[in-house]
Amino acid sequence: MTKNSLTLISGLLLASAGGSTWAQGYPNKTIRMVVPFAAGGNTDIIARIVAPEMSKQFGQQIVIDNRGGGGSVIGSEIAAKSPPDGYTLLMVSAAHVINPAMIKKLPYDSIRDFSPISVVADVPTAFVVHPALPVKNVKEFVALARSKPGELNYSTAGRGTVGHLAAELLSSTAKIKMVHVPYKGSGPSIIDLMAGHVQLQMSSMPAVINYAKAGKLRMIAQTGSTRSVAAAHVPTMEESGLKGFVVSSGFGLLAPANTPRPVIDRVHGVLVKTLADATVKNSLSGQGAEPVGNRPEEYEAFNKSEIAKWIKVTRDAGIPPE
Repeated sequence: MTKNSLTLISGLLLASAGGSTWAQGYPNKTIRMVVPFAAGGNTDIIARIVAPEMSKQFGQQIVIDNRGGGGSVIGSEIAAKSPPDGYTLLMVSAAHVINPAMIKKLPYDSIRDFSPISVVADVPTAFVVHPALPVKNVKEFVALARSKPGELNYSTAGRGTVGHLAAELLSSTAKIKMVHVPYKGSGPSIIDLMAGHVQLQMSSMPAVINYAKAGKLRMIAQTGSTRSVAAAHVPTMEESGLKGFVVSSGFGLLAPANTPRPVIDRVHGVLVKTLADATVKNSLSGQGAEPVGNRPEEYEAFNKSEIAKWIKVTRDAGIPPE
């Protein structure tokens, strides 16, 4: 064996030992979990469900740091520029993969500037209509929309939200034309839908499921790859005849780029144990969220795929980034 070979092997062994030291010594102080939204929204709720059990598993406290603004851009930039030492984590929503399609100049790269850890939970989107609309399923809705191009209005929580792009994906997939009515937030958009001022909405399931159960809205489909247990009787869009129509609101956990892999693996392991906890699982299910806990490589592939999908959707819909 040559001297150079011995030097290389020694270097690799030292690097491995250093990585093990990272894992063994981490964490030894409080961890900050940045939530790039104000308190009370879905991202904040999910973070606050998992953080206490993760703190228990780590033996160190996780503090939620709400940094809302800019459609999650402000908080995400803070996390991206934090030291890559495992003491700053970032909980993101689907906005993380939508923003590259909607914002012309992001102050960070949504892939390169972060180390993926895992999708924490998936919150399905519900396709709901006003009860007065004479449709009971997607097939009937598409037929009605094709007979009335430009006459059906859909509400959203705002431009560039999951609901907005999901409705545009429906328009392009089903070859229909609808009118977008954006609101400043989910609440007002749902209120006007129930009042009959608009006819439909693609909304986060937790925001509308109780209204659907009460008969104030009619849920005709959901957009996950499989049916959510929260609405097991409602078919998916694919089951309704729109193949490939899957909209996943993945809430994920990231760290700054170049966070040591042993630390990423440690956080991932703690998160997986947390998601297996019965109390955590029940709390997430109560929000209409499905625990995931996939591998970092799977999460990175998911992010890349979602970014490419939403860029295509916005281009096909003629929605320019701003």
